[in-house]
Amino acid sequence: MDSSRARGTERAQGAKEAQGTKGAQGATGARAALKRERVRARLLTLIETRNAGDAIPSERTLCAELDVSRPTLRAVVDELVATGRLVREHGRGMFVAPAKITQELVAGDRPGAASPPAPGAWTSRVLELRTAPAGARIGRRLQISPAAPLVHAARLRLVDGAPIALEHLHVPADLVPGLTPEQLESGFYAHLRDRLGIRMAHATQSIEPTVLSEDEAGLLDVPALSPALLFDRVTADAAGRPVEYVRSLYRGDRYRIVSRLVLGHRHDGGQPVPDAARGSAWWGTVEGNH
Repeated sequence: MDSSRARGTERAQGAKEAQGTKGAQGATGARAALKRERVRARLLTLIETRNAGDAIPSERTLCAELDVSRPTLRAVVDELVATGRLVREHGRGMFVAPAKITQELVAGDRPGAASPPAPGAWTSRVLELRTAPAGARIGRRLQISPAAPLVHAARLRLVDGAPIALEHLHVPADLVPGLTPEQLESGFYAHLRDRLGIRMAHATQSIEPTVLSEDEAGLLDVPALSPALLFDRVTADAAGRPVEYVRSLYRGDRYRIVSRLVLGHRHDGGQPVPDAARGSAWWGTVEGNH
């Protein structure tokens, strides 16, 4: 009996020690996370008070100012370089990166409205234009036979001459007879509307993070496996007929999205209904000036 009680006491002490170790590790992790956040806040302040291309203080200066180790500082700098806020140049130092292209998505209180165009001069360069069978996957998206002819176009989207996105556009061939690269580059939506009488009415779009392959990265002038935003969109006309399927890759270091949310009905006191955001509907594209 005494032996069983002793073993039980040992197990309880062991569990208490293990819990204490986990607690200490958790506290250490929390302190490290808070320290990194403090460093990140300081660096973001430096970035936001400088212009693109301006230098920020050296690692040695920042470590002394913030009282942190160089590995801690470098971890935050690496994050800001990867997300396009800083540029690191070997032998020269760290500099503020060019500002990101910001695009606003329009909330569901404005059905049928186009998204505000992203700033900058948007242009397109057609990389490929061909006609081929739709295939099963895209045929399902556009509600056409897999054997139906489909126009496939690859476009490089540029802002002020710099590549920002790689777009793969798919349109049923019978909707765009004789489509030329010039018509795509001068404004595809305008061509549909003004020349073909097709008006886009609504779209279903998904957005998710991804990384770029070596070929994609080469076209967008970034390193392979760089972060990107993947947009997958089907757009229909007023009759509900799918008109286009688009798969676009936007550079994660140069592009971001801002959304406005309408919270729905309000209580008498003027406060938003709790959790109303969960039922809000979004509509919009991020394509800038087509």
